[in-house]
Parts: sequence; structure tokens; C-alpha cells
Amino acid sequence: MSDQKPVEPRKDSFGNLTDGRPVNRYTFCNQNDVTVRVIDYGCVITDILVPDKEGVVSDVSLGYDSVQNYETNPMTFGAICGRVVNVISDAKFSVDGKEYHVTKNFGKHCIHGGKKSFTYQLWNSWIEGDKVKMKYVSPDGEEGFPGELTTIVSYQLTNQNEIVIEYSATTTKPTPVNYTNHAYFNLAGHNYPNLDDHVLQISADKYTPNKEDDIYIPTGELRDVTGTMYDLRQPVRLGDRLSKVPLGKGYFNNFCVNNADGSLRLISTLDHPPSGRRLEVYTTEPGVQCYTGCDTVPHSEGKQGAVYEKFCSICLETQHYPDSVNKENFPNIILRPGEQFYSKTVYKFGLRE
Repeated sequence: MSDQKPVEPRKDSFGNLTDGRPVNRYTFCNQNDVTVRVIDYGCVITDILVPDKEGVVSDVSLGYDSVQNYETNPMTFGAICGRVVNVISDAKFSVDGKEYHVTKNFGKHCIHGGKKSFTYQLWNSWIEGDKVKMKYVSPDGEEGFPGELTTIVSYQLTNQNEIVIEYSATTTKPTPVNYTNHAYFNLAGHNYPNLDDHVLQISADKYTPNKEDDIYIPTGELRDVTGTMYDLRQPVRLGDRLSKVPLGKGYFNNFCVNNADGSLRLISTLDHPPSGRRLEVYTTEPGVQCYTGCDTVPHSEGKQGAVYEKFCSICLETQHYPDSVNKENFPNIILRPGEQFYSKTVYKFGLRE
């Protein structure tokens, strides 16, 4: 692009929580008619508006119109999940020989950090140059996790249509840390009823299969995708694939990013040929959870009256592997005092060539 001027965010109000506290909204608009909005409750991305091949702009992220809906947000639309995204089996883990029990909010397990996780907190927020930064200090013992954990998330929109998300954290005690943004995408528009015409590719030779008797908990195996429905190394049309994935629940698995070494790399593409829209996912993380909304129940509170149903959206959640804290062969997620956690993910929007 010839004009590299930063995209400066604007601040306004998104209303008040039920307890009266105000929620701030920040809006980015770049030179290509891309608009992104974020709020400091749950560190949520509420809107992603991008043009199609005809220049028609649509919102491609699922969400709500009111802050009250985000206070419950059972599907964690657009939110930051933490301290630990995804599952912790049996809601317990050990660090340095000491066992910790965390909140059970997913049957006997813990998911996305517990009942009052980062998704349901009001973050301190401010504008710093062309970024919006949000900070949350999780007290020692919150949801059962050890150590006071200070997290800063920054959002940025570039004129290359990149949503840049950066995470940093420090802790006072050894504690597991694994963040993601739980945005749900439909490149036809957030209110489109299915993913059938989307074409997905993920650069992963292996995935983490789940237990047969507990289908959201990884076995600990790193399984080759060759010859399976999990081989997404070449683009596949989701309408031809979702019903064929075992259990008929679509995708809800972690894929092990090829050659993950902590550097920022392209790991996945999502295309929607009818609109021409494309999403590229870049990350420093070693894994990505592909989730096609098998548990999404109709939400009449969706934006502009939209009703969101099963298989109407896809999440590409960059992360360390699920239940890493209980799997010695999975990449480590323990952050220790004196260390600085850092992670970066980029969602880049564009048109198919």
C-alpha cells in the first residue's frame, strides 16, 4: 500500500453493566473500508466488517448488540479466554509437585478458565498510538489458579486488513497460561445460516484426538492426519466435510501447527468463493483449535436479530494444546515468576486471487 498511515482507534461507550460500571468501545476504520470494534468487557471483538469482491461490506463475526448479552455470553463470542483456554481435565493439575483444583464449569472439567474467567471481567483499557490495550490483574487463587497474573492484550488494525492481537503476561507464582480470542467467523456474513461454501486449509500434519468416552478431552496422542477427515493440508469445502467428521459434530479438535518454533507464520486459510472473501491466520502459537460450532444453540439475541445455529460459523483459536497442563508430551504452558509471556496472532482479511 502507498499510504502506511496508522489506523487510529476511536473511543465511545458500549453502555453499562448490570452493576452500573461503564463499558468502553473502540472502533478502528482503515482505508479499505474494513471496520473492527472491540470492547473492554471480556476484551471482546464485537464486529469485523469487510468488503466482498463487489465492494459490499458485511459483518463476518458473530456477536451481540448489547453489553448485557456479553455478560452471559455462553458461547464466548469474540472474547479472550484465560487463564487457560480450552479444557483442563478433571479440573485439576500439578505444578512442582503441588496439586491445584480449579473451577468445574464443564461437567467434571474446567473450560476456558472457569465460571468467572477473563471472558467475564471488565478490563482496564486505553489507547496507545494505533493500538488499544487492555489489562486485567487476576488475583492469586482466582478460579483456583495460583499466582497473581497480570495480562495485557493489545488490538491493532492495519491498512493491510490485519487484526493484530498481542498477549503479554507476568505472574507472582508458577501458573498455567494459555490464551486465545474466541471469534466466530462466517465470511458470507454473521447472519448466514451455514458454512457450506467455505473452503478451509490448515497446515498441520498431526492433530490431538479426543477420548471416545469423553469427547472433549485429548488422549495425549499426536496423530497423523493422513487418510482421515482431519487432513486439511489441502483446501476442503466444508459443506462436503462437516457431516462426515466422526460423531457428526464437525470439527472441535486441536491441530498441531507444522514447524512451530515461536515465530509468526501462516497456519490456516479460510475462503468463501461466492463473496470472494478470504481470511488468513498467522500465529506464534503451536496449535489451533478448529471449532465449527457444533454446540451452538439458536441465539435470538444475535446481532440485528440474527439466529445463530449449529455449523453456522467457525472458530480458528490459536493456542497451546488443550489440557497441556496434564499432558507431559504437550508443549509447556507453565509461566514462572521473572518470565515474560508473549504471543501474537494475526487475522488478515482480503479477497481471493
